[in-house]
Amino acid sequence: MTSDSQETAPPADKRQGLRCALLIKKVRLEDERRVFFGYATSISCSGLFISSINPTAIDSQFTIEISLPSPLNITFICDCETVWQRKYSPKNTSEPGMGLRFIDLDDEIKAQIDTWIHNQAEKEESKI
Repeated sequence: MTSDSQETAPPADKRQGLRCALLIKKVRLEDERRVFFGYATSISCSGLFISSINPTAIDSQFTIEISLPSPLNITFICDCETVWQRKYSPKNTSEPGMGLRFIDLDDEIKAQIDTWIHNQAEKEESKI
């Protein structure tokens, strides 16, 4: 990594959970200083990516509220931690944002997210 690099993201092949592209229009982050609304574009049962030109600092912990679409139609609240960030740079073609790890997500919600992701993957495969 060069000193110009703003990316601290791990290589995609180190991910442990199956991920699915998902546009969540409203993700509410609360910390002691602010409330943030952002866009999540990828989710797994272990965390998600939020697109943001102002990602939170690595190791930041806060509460997050997420609503997932049909067929789940659930809203859940959990604590999470910023594990990597990609800051905006005109030289970088990747979307700026941050990778969040769920800290205390209930096992039942994890299972529902995982089932939803597998169903979405099957739908995508059937289109090919």
